[in-house]
Amino acid sequence: MPVVPSDDENEYFHKQEMEKLRKAQKEAAERMAAGERERLRELHYMHCPKCGMDLQEFDFRGLKLDRCGSCGGVWFDEGEMDHLLKQGGEMFDRLKNFFR
Repeated sequence: MPVVPSDDENEYFHKQEMEKLRKAQKEAAERMAAGERERLRELHYMHCPKCGMDLQEFDFRGLKLDRCGSCGGVWFDEGEMDHLLKQGGEMFDRLKNFFR
């Protein structure tokens, strides 16, 4: 006589399969999100947030700042503004004169 699984067994295996499916869907979404982040980074990397033109890096007091050749905007990466603020207000006067 064949062994028939009980309702509890069916429920257990159904839950196991659903958990595997959820895990696989979550991993696929994370891979897709990582791919989308990379695509957007490549699309926007070193482009001016104001006008969209290319940014050029330049050295200023040990920092590599980004400047737009089109609109003249200067953009700071994470931590660069804090570094300049720690050096005092005199640094901003020098930076302003640097662009004249």
